[in-house]
Amino acid sequence: MKPDTVGLPDSLGGEVIRVTDTDGDRATWTFAADPSAVRAARGAVREQLHRWELGGVADLAELLVSELVTNALRHATGPVGVRLTRPEGRTGVLLLEVSDPVPEPPQQRVARPDDEGGRGLQLLAHSCRRWGHRSGSHGKTVWCELAVPR
Repeated sequence: MKPDTVGLPDSLGGEVIRVTDTDGDRATWTFAADPSAVRAARGAVREQLHRWELGGVADLAELLVSELVTNALRHATGPVGVRLTRPEGRTGVLLLEVSDPVPEPPQQRVARPDDEGGRGLQLLAHSCRRWGHRSGSHGKTVWCELAVPR
């Protein structure tokens, strides 16, 4: 079955399993558990934010989705979900969520200077208004809120 790749640049279609509703206030994608998902997720997020005329937060959102999708790929074996929810009215908050099939919560740690990894959740905590996670029977979702300039 060919994935529904509406709303993605042609160069990203092969890494996407499913795209759901990119025309409303929410955009949802499912990516295969493959390293190429990181690049595809960044591109999908950037494209959607430009479509919503929220390019002012695209660089930060792209960086954070890279970190969260990379974490999901390191710790999970199934597909990775990415969802953006655009601010309603004048709330000024963009919600970014990344889901994977492992229910264990993410572990924030302090990376030593020589560590190659371990800084993603620190970056998330310092870059967004709020962040957190929720776990359920089908895995977990790590979410963050980005302030959107009015």
